[in-house]
Amino acid sequence: MAREPVPCAVRAAVALQAGDVQTDLARPGVAVIDVVFPQAGAVGMLCDVDEVMAIRMILRQPSPVWLHFTIEELQIYPRGQESPQKDFQSWLSHLTSQEQPENLHGDGLKQTPLYDFHQQHGGKMVPFAGWSMPVQYTHSHLESHMHTRQHCSLFDVSHMLQTKVFGRDRVKFMESLVVGDIAELKPDQGTLSLFTNEKGGIIDDLIVTSTSEQHLYVVSNAGCSDKDLALMQTRAQELRAAGSDVHLEVWENALLALQGPSAVRVLQAGVSDDLAKLPFMSSAVMDVFGVPGCRVTRCGYTGEDGVEISVPARRVVELAERLLDDPDVWLAGLAARDSLRLEAGLCLYGNDIDETTTPVEASLVWTLGKRRRAAMDFPGAAIIVPQIKEKPKHKRVGLMSTGPPIRQHTRILDLEGQTVGTVTSGCPSPCLQKNIAMGYIKSEHSKVDTALTVEVRKKNYSALVTKMPFVPTRYYTIK
Repeated sequence: MAREPVPCAVRAAVALQAGDVQTDLARPGVAVIDVVFPQAGAVGMLCDVDEVMAIRMILRQPSPVWLHFTIEELQIYPRGQESPQKDFQSWLSHLTSQEQPENLHGDGLKQTPLYDFHQQHGGKMVPFAGWSMPVQYTHSHLESHMHTRQHCSLFDVSHMLQTKVFGRDRVKFMESLVVGDIAELKPDQGTLSLFTNEKGGIIDDLIVTSTSEQHLYVVSNAGCSDKDLALMQTRAQELRAAGSDVHLEVWENALLALQGPSAVRVLQAGVSDDLAKLPFMSSAVMDVFGVPGCRVTRCGYTGEDGVEISVPARRVVELAERLLDDPDVWLAGLAARDSLRLEAGLCLYGNDIDETTTPVEASLVWTLGKRRRAAMDFPGAAIIVPQIKEKPKHKRVGLMSTGPPIRQHTRILDLEGQTVGTVTSGCPSPCLQKNIAMGYIKSEHSKVDTALTVEVRKKNYSALVTKMPFVPTRYYTIK
């Protein structure tokens, strides 16, 4: 049954309201419009003289994504000319009803236990993956990004799916779904792994920790939570029917990420455990500032040293407030998290990896356990393992470019003007003051320092294949 169109208001504005876009976009020759959906916040609309309209949609994505249309198609004109609002509003209503059905109604959005806390601290809430999440707070995106790199920031990541896997066959269960070597994990050691399908595509990326409490602790993406849970439940049922001992528990804890060079100093003041003995991708249960039963994992999505803290939901506000007592700690939202992960060369599911990309194409061969490669006993192994030697037709690479920032779907061309790939994520790097991106290109063009061009608004700009991460990562290891 067709969903009714969603009405939306359109009004002129002096700047984009997307949070991480600087106000100088409202320059002569550019019309900036603010589009407001009922109970779903603002969506910035930019129309420029190059006859390209860019729509920054903060709806389902974890960060804004640019989509491009010609002005003639939408009948939107630069400032000083009339804009037929009726046609514009009709098109927007069609888009929202057809493309973004799940997240437009405020009453359908989930809230983390920190929802009121975010609003009290000036969080700008946007729909993301069915949740109402802060895109930023009182500081600008740039300030928040740089503060994380120089000090530390606190992120609410409670929307992510946390699952416990119990039973004597829990490792057998997990290895039937992922590419990693779970059997060789030491107690309280974790690894980044991938759910794959029989065609070799990536269903999701996740962190699996083998705990000393005789269960696996799994953290996976909010946007994939429904399919991830269905995948795990179905497989667990199949194994139980065959006599295996495995069962799942969705953990309703909140999840905080404290990221940046000051993060461990801040946390150490509130725990008795020596965090110097907790290396990257290791985990421990401890009291944190008086909150018992928190699982602290030294990991994150920024490239910085830091931790993720799984905390009982009823105590998470208390813990967040206590962490904020340290002046080095700022709150940060989705906008900073996205630019930080891109500088660190980390994939965003749905943009940079999905069920049509293999781990080899995605330059994630390192996630494949050596024993698992030899046994070829994970989903899609018959396709994935041969690609390691044969090399795929295209692969994920980093790019730096001149000219305007490059965004998702930007075309990548060789020096003869032939299309050789597509950008999957891109932004101006706050740290490097350069345009950075990642995307998929034909393998013969994937060598570092290969000169290419990117097409932005019907103009070509120089680009260079660049080694990732774009900025050095600071993951903590014990020497």
